[in-house]
Amino acid sequence: MKSFNLAASAIAIVAASGTAAFARDNIQVAGSSTVLPYASIVAEAFGENFDYPTPVVESGGSSAGLKRFCEGVGENTIDVANASRKIKDKEVATCADNGVTDIMEVRIGYDGIVFASQKDGPAFNAFTPSDIFNALGAKVLKDGEIVDNGYAKWNEFNSDLPDADIIAFIPGTKHGTREVFEEKVLEAGCEATGAKEAFIASGMDEKAAGKACMEVRTDGKAVDIDGDYTETLARIGSNPNGIGVFGLAFYENNTDKLKVATMSGIEPSTETIASGEYPVSRPLYFYVKKAHIGVIPGLKEYAEFFVSDEIAGPDGPLAQYGLVADPELAKTQDAVSNEVTMGSGS
Repeated sequence: MKSFNLAASAIAIVAASGTAAFARDNIQVAGSSTVLPYASIVAEAFGENFDYPTPVVESGGSSAGLKRFCEGVGENTIDVANASRKIKDKEVATCADNGVTDIMEVRIGYDGIVFASQKDGPAFNAFTPSDIFNALGAKVLKDGEIVDNGYAKWNEFNSDLPDADIIAFIPGTKHGTREVFEEKVLEAGCEATGAKEAFIASGMDEKAAGKACMEVRTDGKAVDIDGDYTETLARIGSNPNGIGVFGLAFYENNTDKLKVATMSGIEPSTETIASGEYPVSRPLYFYVKKAHIGVIPGLKEYAEFFVSDEIAGPDGPLAQYGLVADPELAKTQDAVSNEVTMGSGS
């Protein structure tokens, strides 16, 4: 990880004092593997530029991080949960049941989900959601009938794709990226192929049909990756035909090993994600336990530092790593400064 020594003239340096009274003086963060590299950059820079200990940042996935976040309030619970999706209503309810009632939702920017393969592998250059659904869906529409997915090669349903065995490494269910993948790729492909309409025609209601669209085949063609993107990269390294699902930033930092495919004719880039043109993009978040502000030294300063122009703006280190800056970053800065919590509106 690169160091970012930021000039005091650019970023307000806040000195901490009197922290010995607290049993824990370091900020603890866990959650999304997509947000992990950004949070690690911020944590390192925070430790270098502030008179607070460097925050401890762990991964584990959005769901796992939010589960830990919602365990309760106190020094034995984490302060911040990183997430590549919004917190769910049921997670908010769990938080409330455990005394975590004031939650600050902080959007840090945007990222895209990309489909990448070995640099010298088959010509996986262009996909549509239909292609991914036909390759990985548990049940697909074939000759007008819903059947168990038996496709073995990509060119069996799209002659423009390579004559290569289907093998895809996708985020496991604890990752926020998996949910975005299911909704924006699998369900979209299910609709485009007519499979969702066929599910409904078979007697399913809209909700059940949507769930059926997002079911993934279990015959070894789709492999869940519970670790982070480095594990996906390793799997592709030993599988020449492998396709992996990555965040844009991870791909951009591994272009010596990977090549990326377009989605619906659009190449993933910071420009196409910022414009909304690339169809598989999503906002990234972290959630702060407001009850820990003023108790865990430097927590608010960390949150403000993370979304400062110098860090999260278009010319900051996060953008250099691949984060697409939020055009409404100023609103987020104001919300953090004012400690706005979810549902409070102020």
